[in-house]
Amino acid sequence: MHGSPALGPDQPFPYANENAPKGGTITLGVQGTFDSLNSFIVQGGWTSARGMRERQFGNNVLESLLVRSYDEPFSLYGLIAQRVRMPDSREWIEFELNPNARFSDGTPVTVDDIVFSLDIIRDKGRPPYRNWYAAIVEKEITAPNRIKLKFENGENRELPLLISLAPIFSKKHTDAEKFDKSSLTPPVGSGPYTFKTIQPGRLVVYEKNPDYWAKDLPVKAGFDNFDEIRIEYFRDETTLQEAFKKGLIKALQFRDPARWATGFDFPAAESGDVVKIEIPRGVPAPMQGIAFNTRKEQFSDVRVRKALRMLFDFQWVNRNLYYDLFTRTAGYWDNSELSSIGRPASDREKELLAPFPDAVSPEVMAGSWRPADADGSGPDRKVLRAALAELKNAGYALKDRKLIHETTGNQLAFEILAKNEDEEKLALAYIRTVELLGIAVNVRSVDPSQFEDRRTKRNFDMVFNTWYASLSPGAEQYGRWSTKAADAEGSFNFVGAKEPAIDALIDAIVGARSRDDFIDAVRAFDRVLISGTYAVPLYHVSDDWVAHWKDVVPPEHHSLYGHEFDTWWSSTAQ
Repeated sequence: MHGSPALGPDQPFPYANENAPKGGTITLGVQGTFDSLNSFIVQGGWTSARGMRERQFGNNVLESLLVRSYDEPFSLYGLIAQRVRMPDSREWIEFELNPNARFSDGTPVTVDDIVFSLDIIRDKGRPPYRNWYAAIVEKEITAPNRIKLKFENGENRELPLLISLAPIFSKKHTDAEKFDKSSLTPPVGSGPYTFKTIQPGRLVVYEKNPDYWAKDLPVKAGFDNFDEIRIEYFRDETTLQEAFKKGLIKALQFRDPARWATGFDFPAAESGDVVKIEIPRGVPAPMQGIAFNTRKEQFSDVRVRKALRMLFDFQWVNRNLYYDLFTRTAGYWDNSELSSIGRPASDREKELLAPFPDAVSPEVMAGSWRPADADGSGPDRKVLRAALAELKNAGYALKDRKLIHETTGNQLAFEILAKNEDEEKLALAYIRTVELLGIAVNVRSVDPSQFEDRRTKRNFDMVFNTWYASLSPGAEQYGRWSTKAADAEGSFNFVGAKEPAIDALIDAIVGARSRDDFIDAVRAFDRVLISGTYAVPLYHVSDDWVAHWKDVVPPEHHSLYGHEFDTWWSSTAQ
């Protein structure tokens, strides 16, 4: 994206062990369910099976023209495409396909398959993929194995890279007419695995393709080491944890500090057969928060949202629920040079923000803003007073211990949607403070499938959400935050943000021609998101917490993003 790739054309990725033995099985666990095998469409996209094409579980079935190195902010290397050309203006990109590229049925990957894949997602995919591929204005086949994609202009400098990561489907084996319908028909891809077993909502088993075409490419050295990958689904986190303790699940990521701190008193952990590893991450902390649906009348006033943001008692929650293992989250790129926290706005940031004088709070612009921090001893009166002052400015008053809007006469009331017992526990801790101001709140727990359905259809007041961050934010931010995405079915703009400053700053991010301009644009964007108060920020850890049984082995080195199970191997393999 900026600068030059770190690796030469024949170098393997540094976080994979190119000498890893091949063979064996790994069984992984997921809390949730699935009812689809297509993550690129609106219907069923949120509840599709894991492991077909993703970082942690592997690009097992679907591949792209180029592949990303997760040890660099944003560098791509050849996979289906063996060569690529792109001018500095980035108005077009040309790919030369690897003549050895094959789908799992043995048929070659052709330029027709590339055109088909880009067109089918453009026409029937969900945002943001649909929007990216629609930006291609011309597809020119320049040779039997070469295709040139032209864009209207080069303003979105990330677009050629995003196009390079498009999933490639077999035109022969894909039903174009029914592509946008949720289906359990296995897609045919060029990846290292095929489907062996599909039990809807319960189990997916991937089987190694012995004739995988790319197994000797440098970018695949040390990857795809198991003969079989099993992914089992569990309705709740407790059942998943128990399955791990019994050895039914071989490796598991932990996100709950209580389970990480106290959940290893079972025999296998005490004997050393189960190992805990803490993997330092080199990317910004994910922004975990309880998101506001700003489409709802009670959250349309930013002053109400700011008051509610103050009422999360992090100190109490961290000490009483999480063993003081969490760090408070403030912005959307904490722990990185992209964060605005603790940094006054630069001259370039001020220039970018000048057309939007009300978009950033003065203390956020100055770099002095921090989330309100109660002392954790119980109700903190100074925080309650400050929150109540904001609510009074928004037209509310306490009457008979109820917070009533003086114009409408309605009590401030809302529901928090949760999908598991950990979220429910946290919501109840938050409510403990909120109710002191006469606000009526309840928690509704639903299963993961209902949760995703309600979140996708915007049928919620507040909902738990995680905005994952990278060192190369770009066009994906349109789908998360843009005005256009706010009303688009299936987009990631759950909060309903409609802010001109957001749209302008995403344009500045994707159009940045230097790393310095890029950093300034992201920091200004961070300030606008913080000032808009779209969520109650929660907490984060800087490490990746993973535990595993000793019969599966992680590599010695990990990527900037943490663990990737497709670089692990079996201790019994030769």
